[in-house]
Amino acid sequence: MKILIIEDEQQLLYNIKQSLEKEKFLVETASDYYTAVEKAFVYDYDCILLDIMLPQGSGLDILKELKKANKSENVIIISAKDSLDDKLKGLELGADDYLTKPFHLAELNARIKAVIRRKELNGKSDIELGNTTLAINERQFFVNNNLVTLNRKEFDILNYFMLNKNRLVTKNALAEHVWGDNTDQADNLDFVYYQIKNLRKKLLASKATFEIESIYGVGYKLVLK
Repeated sequence: MKILIIEDEQQLLYNIKQSLEKEKFLVETASDYYTAVEKAFVYDYDCILLDIMLPQGSGLDILKELKKANKSENVIIISAKDSLDDKLKGLELGADDYLTKPFHLAELNARIKAVIRRKELNGKSDIELGNTTLAINERQFFVNNNLVTLNRKEFDILNYFMLNKNRLVTKNALAEHVWGDNTDQADNLDFVYYQIKNLRKKLLASKATFEIESIYGVGYKLVLK
């Protein structure tokens, strides 16, 4: 899962990033309005943590533009502003949740997982497809109720495919989702290939009822057999 933190308080930004990375989230950051806008509109995220008061602009303006552009990211506002008007304005503009500073990082983690689960999994914590189950919180994969061991990247790749079943997934989109800002490194596209190659072997050996097809020159697609 990929998170963008938009926050100008550097110590808080660092603390949130460290906490989320321990939870196995892929984390990107922005500390000012223009950097935040650039990242939010160029890349796709599972959740955006959005501060209202930013250098050079307002987080609420970013939220307005996200919704105007029909960007579907989950947005949690994190702000020191605690007035009812601020909360209502943020929620009316399309935010999924609002957390007032100071807050416990454990609560923030729980809120993130909750909004992602509500929107993408219709309230469930697992993704079920054919004879398989991907347990998001436990980061485990089962075929016919038997555990199939995946490394961290294999899990993230499979999670992305299962959320986008029957859709074309380009190599660049997959690399960006799994590696984030580091996708400029040439090694990553090759690494995607080898991770998918290993993942296919595990799907075949475990007799999963779906497979990852190659779309020549473009990317991949997860399809039921």
